[in-house]
Amino acid sequence: NLYIFKTPAVITINGNQTAVSGSTALILTTGCKKSFRSPTQKNLRFDCINFRPSSSEKQYMSSIKLPMNTPVRIQEEITLFSSVRSMKTNFIRQGKSVNELMELYMKIIFILISESYINTSEKNSALIPRYSELKKIRSSIYENPSFEWNADDVSMRIGISRTYFHRLYQEAFGITFLRDVIESRLLRSTELLTSTNLSISTISEKCGYE
Repeated sequence: NLYIFKTPAVITINGNQTAVSGSTALILTTGCKKSFRSPTQKNLRFDCINFRPSSSEKQYMSSIKLPMNTPVRIQEEITLFSSVRSMKTNFIRQGKSVNELMELYMKIIFILISESYINTSEKNSALIPRYSELKKIRSSIYENPSFEWNADDVSMRIGISRTYFHRLYQEAFGITFLRDVIESRLLRSTELLTSTNLSISTISEKCGYE
């Protein structure tokens, strides 16, 4: 689900609480526990878009580093709200090309979220300890998805505790270490499924699943 908050909100995701201003987007993965409330007595205003991405769409979302389960303050809010309004209008109208239009509007929204997140991350990255080391680890994960990635080994390699490593990784990239490993394998499996004639079992092995 994609949530776009128009007013300030207090968001709780899997027990972690965050206060956000209006013009904030949030993409939640399936099974994520969440709750929203207004920080004041005023009504909470937000839009919700339910979508089920295909394999190619998941690949696209991963390629633009779209953050999951992380509130993102949108910088181009006028463009965002305009895109959502156009989606509603065209969905109600149910024209001949409604599905294609919905896909295009979602891509526009995804790009706005991604750009806002990357711009914010670049400003904040200098404040995150071990950021350069974490970034190298993440690059290695996506280059070698078949490797048996283990949080204990990685945290030991860079000389910090496992708990501290998980916290820094989430803070740096807006996604957990384990989820990133899974995403890297899904991305590679999509590439192999669409570009080779390899069997499912062979592809599984190449993606780190024995």
